[in-house]
Amino acid sequence: MIVSLKHKIENITAVGKRIAPALKKLGVLTAEDLLNYFPFRYEDWSRVRKIEELEPGMTATVEGQIEIIQNKRSQWKKRLVTEAIVTDGTESVKAIWFHQPYLIKNLRPGEHLFLSGKVEDKNGELQFVHPNYEKISRYKQEMTHTARIVPIYSLTKNLTEKQLRYVMSQIIGLSHYFKDWLPEDIIKKNNLLPLSQAIKQIHFPGNQQNLNQALERIKFDELFTVQMRSALAKRALQQAQAQKIEFQEKETQKFVRTLPYSLTKAQKITGWEIIKDLGKNKPMNRLLEGDVGSGKTIVACLAILNTALGGYQTAYMAPTEILARQHYENITKLFKDWPIKIALLTSADKRTNVAITADKEIYKRITEGKLDLVIGTHALIQSKVNFNKLALIVIDEQHRFGVGQRKALKQKNSDGTIPHLLSMTATPIPRSLALTAYGDLDLSVINEMPTGRKEIKTEIVPPERRPDKYKFVLEQIKAGRQAFVICPLIDPSDKLGVKAVKDEYEKLDKKIFPDLPIGLMHGKLKPQEKEKVMRDFLEQKTKILVSTPVIEVGIDVPNSTMILIESAEKFGLAQLHQFRGRVGRSQEQSYCFLFTESNNVEAIRRLQTLAQCKNGFELAERDLEFRGPGEVYGIRQSGYNDQLKVAKLTDYIIIKKSKTAVEEILTADPTLTAHPLVKQKLSKFETEVHWE
Repeated sequence: MIVSLKHKIENITAVGKRIAPALKKLGVLTAEDLLNYFPFRYEDWSRVRKIEELEPGMTATVEGQIEIIQNKRSQWKKRLVTEAIVTDGTESVKAIWFHQPYLIKNLRPGEHLFLSGKVEDKNGELQFVHPNYEKISRYKQEMTHTARIVPIYSLTKNLTEKQLRYVMSQIIGLSHYFKDWLPEDIIKKNNLLPLSQAIKQIHFPGNQQNLNQALERIKFDELFTVQMRSALAKRALQQAQAQKIEFQEKETQKFVRTLPYSLTKAQKITGWEIIKDLGKNKPMNRLLEGDVGSGKTIVACLAILNTALGGYQTAYMAPTEILARQHYENITKLFKDWPIKIALLTSADKRTNVAITADKEIYKRITEGKLDLVIGTHALIQSKVNFNKLALIVIDEQHRFGVGQRKALKQKNSDGTIPHLLSMTATPIPRSLALTAYGDLDLSVINEMPTGRKEIKTEIVPPERRPDKYKFVLEQIKAGRQAFVICPLIDPSDKLGVKAVKDEYEKLDKKIFPDLPIGLMHGKLKPQEKEKVMRDFLEQKTKILVSTPVIEVGIDVPNSTMILIESAEKFGLAQLHQFRGRVGRSQEQSYCFLFTESNNVEAIRRLQTLAQCKNGFELAERDLEFRGPGEVYGIRQSGYNDQLKVAKLTDYIIIKKSKTAVEEILTADPTLTAHPLVKQKLSKFETEVHWE
């Protein structure tokens, strides 16, 4: 059978048929999909050692012959163990595998094989525990699982590394069908491998240099695509028309004077940057980033005020109904002395600050341009919502507007103008991320906190200090405060060994704080149930809220001064910093307790970084260093989902090279007419990216 890139996995080999359902969960359906499913790390087992050279703690590969192989019960745990003695003429070594009795059918005395793994000392005897093995035969020229740099892939249930590598080895020859879409001069100028070679070497590298070259090519491709998309979006926006919103200087000064607090210097600077953008007839496309609680909403209100006084409308989108309602209530209070008509529009709640009884009337007034500010969730871009003079869109908390949504809102303006866009995020973005995923946005940064806020005291809490912290929490609650408890999972999971929210709720409710009303929040609750749980906590009917990370985004409970994070080592630094931002939102002293039972040195070092570092921007950079090319928090929220599979946001040199390449191509060929393959690649990218 001749296999092509379009072949379904189940039609490739018997193993392919077995693992196809598992691969489907990973979005891998065809041979081409599989070749584009890259390893996330590698084990270097390329150096083959003599058995006599082995030492305890060493990770090594040996080549030898099986002398004996047998199944037996372990002495203490009654586990089934497969033991083999392997010799290479210099010495012999034991290899043991647990719960794999079928191995004695695969491996027989007299057979030659490679063993790769970690060497351990057991009572003075060296042994490999659960090593990778691969039989040597005169028909097999190259190893797949041992005696080489071995790729390690992310897996799912019913899928093993060996199965995945085996199927990959059967189709790796198809890599030569990958055609280069990058222009030849760009490839030469940047010393890049041809794409077909890069695909082959990223899965089965011949040596470390080959691997480095393959990684560089794939990283370049990913960063080039993201930056080309950003550059084209920025150019398109510069050619579009927006409403010019005049700066209402006296009214703005009056509004600022009547605020119950003074604006920080950073708030004034960012506010002025936004107001200047609004005064142009080109659409603003600005990202306002500031740490949790730094006062982004009030800066947005300066823009909303000027837009409303100029006779135009603003749409304010929040990620959750709870947050939309909170913004509606807070912003209505801020504008109580101003003639600004405000509406709340969510699936569960529709109201305005003017006398309107029917929901239908709200939609009618939006269409007539008689409501200045409409706050809501994605309900705002429904077909029945039609603005009359929409000039400004504010997107709050980790929502990046995609081309489809921008188009939907553009169509709501009958005059064809594009609204100004202000995105806001509380996740501080490292410079490298701003250069890539946010390349089409101008950046405004609030890098200081409002005056009077106390620094949140952050502590790492080992198991033996738990009782003290529970006692402290109880004292604080008796003094009128509230607390969040965050757990990674909804249901118990033995495999992961992390706290489950339902178990923790039961424990706290029944054993630790039996006299306190406690709430439970997680993603499987229905929207109405979530609303009720949150409302009870906001109204102080419950004193402790036990929750999964669902509360990470932007809910404001000033009376909550404590957050207890279970299995804290399981979260990234940026996410932990987001959790910590749920407290410290009043003048009271707040506390963040990082509960962990981990002894992992690296995990503790990360938590210590959080405890010592209060600046979200510095933390964001550190998080990139710690977490590398994996799930970096900034990508999904940027709208590029998981498009950076290999590239890291610390690949500054490749970021710079790919950015230069994008600029060179667009300078010579702004419409990409002479670069049809680049255009085709971008078109595919647009369909793959989930703009959220």
